[in-house]
Amino acid sequence: MKPLESTGRMKAVMAGYFRGLNRAALEGTPKIAWCSSVGPSELLLSLGFAVYYPENHAAMLGATRLAGRAIPAANAIGYSPDICSYLTSDIGAFLRKETPLSKAYPEIRAVPRPDVLVYNNIQCRDVQEWFSWYARTLNVPLLGIASPRNISAITPDLLAGISRQIQDLVPPLEKIGGVRFDIDRLRTVVDRSRRGSELWKKVLEANRAVPAPMSFFDAVIHMGPAVVLRGTEEAVSSYEVLLREVEGRVARGEGAVDGERFRLYWEGMPIWGKLRDLAEFFISLRAAVVASTYCNSWIFEGWDEADPFLSLARAAAELFIARDEDAKERYLRAMAGRYRADGIIFHDAKTCSHNSNNRYGLPERLEKSADIPSVTIHGDLNDLRCYSEEQTRTAVEAFIERLEEG
Repeated sequence: MKPLESTGRMKAVMAGYFRGLNRAALEGTPKIAWCSSVGPSELLLSLGFAVYYPENHAAMLGATRLAGRAIPAANAIGYSPDICSYLTSDIGAFLRKETPLSKAYPEIRAVPRPDVLVYNNIQCRDVQEWFSWYARTLNVPLLGIASPRNISAITPDLLAGISRQIQDLVPPLEKIGGVRFDIDRLRTVVDRSRRGSELWKKVLEANRAVPAPMSFFDAVIHMGPAVVLRGTEEAVSSYEVLLREVEGRVARGEGAVDGERFRLYWEGMPIWGKLRDLAEFFISLRAAVVASTYCNSWIFEGWDEADPFLSLARAAAELFIARDEDAKERYLRAMAGRYRADGIIFHDAKTCSHNSNNRYGLPERLEKSADIPSVTIHGDLNDLRCYSEEQTRTAVEAFIERLEEG
């Protein structure tokens, strides 16, 4: 892999974020809110909370392969090996009193204890069950947003329903945090989220160039600020630096994959414990994985500080994972064309049915309606027992041979 120079700066920004959470946990101020990845983090930030994201921690457990010994601990207390391995990894690690943060930052002994847990279940039931376990175990308040899934059309009534639920969170959050809500503070945070999202979109769209200046495997690492630093100047400045670097590569005609022959689109979750192995495998095939639904899921087009609650509702409702099959088909057809993808890799993640989009005929429909070939690989986001390197290599190599034959 060709390292991006801005990776060092991104790591420093992320270190500052985690150390700040650790200080808050040790000192008791500011109050700490745990938030799901598409929860109302802008609202929490505007009320002065330090915001922690368990899904990000679960991805770290996968990437460091600590998930392998954490998952059985959650299975042992009744959480099925068939449900989300983010959930079982994170709960299992908590039970074992382990966190990858301690290896990266020795002064951090544990994840920060929450003062409140806030979720939006729009992506799946599992996130609600995950947060509910912590609420029971830690005796911490749990606040949730019940959102529709399998959305066909994003209507005013749908957005109004989600928006009302977000507004209803304000009084209990004011009480827990001890801070009065200020609509102007929320507008400021939403504006920062808009700016960060626009920059992240420009970073990813740099890969429309041939050759692509970075790969999907670079992007899943650099999306850290888009996930955990939404609504902050740190995210904005991180992506300003990264954008300059990838635009420089485009100007020089420098690709992430030397001699790029094929351009592929990744649909589904990353296989966190195999990122480097897969990156090097695709490089050996001179195949650039140029775009993904996953990384683009942290591009929110509807931010509008003039109506921040509606913006938060729209950010959730427009999420790919929440849409119906027709919307997903339209999106993938457009993205494959936009990035000039020769084909799509569908990852069927054993424990993530909601984000395994090969299961209801979508690959076949795309090939029939838009002549977009695809291959499905089987694995999981965190549970490497579900992944076969040999089978994956065989499937991808056969797919590349198919593309070579035209």
